[in-house]
Amino acid sequence: MGENSKIEWTHHTFNTWWGCVKVSPACDNCYAESLSKRFGDHWGPKAEYRTFSDKHWNEPLRWNRAAEKAGERHRVFCASMADVFDNRAPEGARERLWALIRQTPHLDWLLLTKRPQNIAEMLPEDWGDGYPNVWLGVTVENQKEADRRIPILLQTRAVVHFLSCEPLLGPVDLNCIEPIYNGSGEMTSFTRALPDPSAPIDKHYIHWVIVGGESGPGARPMHPDWARSLRNQCRAAGVAFHFKQHGDWVSYDQIGANGWDFTHEHDGKRYGVISQGDFGRMERLLGGQAFETRYPWDDQTNPCMVRVGKKNAGRLLDGVEWNEVPG
Repeated sequence: MGENSKIEWTHHTFNTWWGCVKVSPACDNCYAESLSKRFGDHWGPKAEYRTFSDKHWNEPLRWNRAAEKAGERHRVFCASMADVFDNRAPEGARERLWALIRQTPHLDWLLLTKRPQNIAEMLPEDWGDGYPNVWLGVTVENQKEADRRIPILLQTRAVVHFLSCEPLLGPVDLNCIEPIYNGSGEMTSFTRALPDPSAPIDKHYIHWVIVGGESGPGARPMHPDWARSLRNQCRAAGVAFHFKQHGDWVSYDQIGANGWDFTHEHDGKRYGVISQGDFGRMERLLGGQAFETRYPWDDQTNPCMVRVGKKNAGRLLDGVEWNEVPG
């Protein structure tokens, strides 16, 4: 479970347990909750989290040996079906994770959370300036969560700080983060999440930004300009940018950029994409297959979004596949 992950930005996934509680809009259509329910009720404030055997916990040891033998560093996303900094973690599971991380120096552990307020009190005593093989990240789906989570994340030292802006539900300006003040009125966090490109990258900045639209039942569209803005912010600051996916929805203008053809010849007949109104259906190419179209935003000059599915929408942003990771 987890080896050779289908998640584009990691080599493996590892789950300390299964189970979580929804805490923000990014959780509304949680894929992990849907998957978990196939194996029992492990989601929600009263659910019993699913734990795993020693065999499961020994898998990263094997991944570590393989990475060492190959002379490579492999990334491990932890956790895809839980939150490492959940205060309802099964007894002893988080302590076991820290021990496992110390045993696997050839793996870079990517710990992603929606609960950065818990990080400081849940780190191991020997954390210091950060374990050399642990990257700390937070989910940022909109500006409100960026303002809330990023300053707390950046208060904790780590070799890499990263953001998962998936599902991206609104525009995010990483150069205009609301500061946090203490009771004396002193600012205790940074107002800028990205580094000044003219200065060395510091541990107190974001080093990596992952962006993706939502997929699955109830998926909400991602405006392409939100993704473009984050790409441009990262490029200007010299920060690694990874575009994971458009999600189920793609803008009409991106259809062409992503390699879809508006006309197609098959068996001597020519087919085309047919739009049947702003809120109608769209028929594409060969089979007369219909796709939902929508203008999700009030301004009708904004793009028409087409629900073509995650696979068809693809990973290209303006015709380019972005796979950057911190160096």
